Amino acid sequence: MEHPLHQFHYCPQCGSASFGNANEKARKCNDCGFVYYFNPAAAVACLIRDKNSGRYLFVRRGNEPAKGTLDLAGGFLDCHETAEEAVKREIKEETGLDVTDIRYLYSFPNIYPYAGFNVHTLDLFFECTVNGFAGAVAADDAAEIVILPAGKVEPGAFGLASVRRGVQRYFRNLAGSGD
Repeated sequence: MEHPLHQFHYCPQCGSASFGNANEKARKCNDCGFVYYFNPAAAVACLIRDKNSGRYLFVRRGNEPAKGTLDLAGGFLDCHETAEEAVKREIKEETGLDVTDIRYLYSFPNIYPYAGFNVHTLDLFFECTVNGFAGAVAADDAAEIVILPAGKVEPGAFGLASVRRGVQRYFRNLAGSGD
């Protein structure tokens, strides 16, 4: 796979076309000396549990990539936003629900194809609880709300590799079979 920096041809500081590879993680402008380090974008993925029934809420993707497959509510962090703030915002935007508790679980690197560009991400997984699913609506980029008990969750139904891996790990740990 070609490194995403190959798509950067001009220095963002001075506009020079003399913007070449500094190393595997950065490009450097030969005219002004500016160095651009390519780092992953942060994203959140939320396992939403009803604290009363123990069931889980998932969304069906309304957009590519993996349109029509199951997904976790979540998305990219905004500038000046904590991961926990992003969790609350994304769940509210995609389901209309308010989170009562948030617990960080783990992270996985991922590549998210967007508009012909591979966005390298660091997906931060959280377990979130809500006071029930009444009033949940599919909104933003979620096409449908899907509510399942833990025993009916099939990781293979999730279309994005990082999310599939995160869901598999979560429910395997929940069943007590370890990591």
